[in-house]
Amino acid sequence: QVQLAESGGGLVQPGESLRLSCTASGNIFSIGAMGWYRQAPGKERDLVATITSGGNTNYADSVKGRFTISRDNAKNTVYLQINSLKPEDTAVYYCNAMVITFQRSMGLYWGQGTQVTVSS
Repeated sequence: QVQLAESGGGLVQPGESLRLSCTASGNIFSIGAMGWYRQAPGKERDLVATITSGGNTNYADSVKGRFTISRDNAKNTVYLQINSLKPEDTAVYYCNAMVITFQRSMGLYWGQGTQVTVSS
């Protein structure tokens, strides 16, 4: 069993910053790529950013320059630093991780999501 738990969301004003965290736990031998996605009300879940185990990153064009993804492999944790928040960033933010278990099976796991609301 593998669990991902996000934290750090909340209600913020435009222009403020947030740092989201996501920690994986359970039957984990190693973790490959990790990522953040978001889903706004009435819309599909979209890619925000991904990061490989080696630290290579990829961002959606809409967040380049404002969002920074990072990870701490020793803590099985991925972070998303969000600066200069805009109302259109309002969404539920989900993390995922490609996990290899001790039984050497591989699967993509998702967290439950954390709400980010940007409003004045």
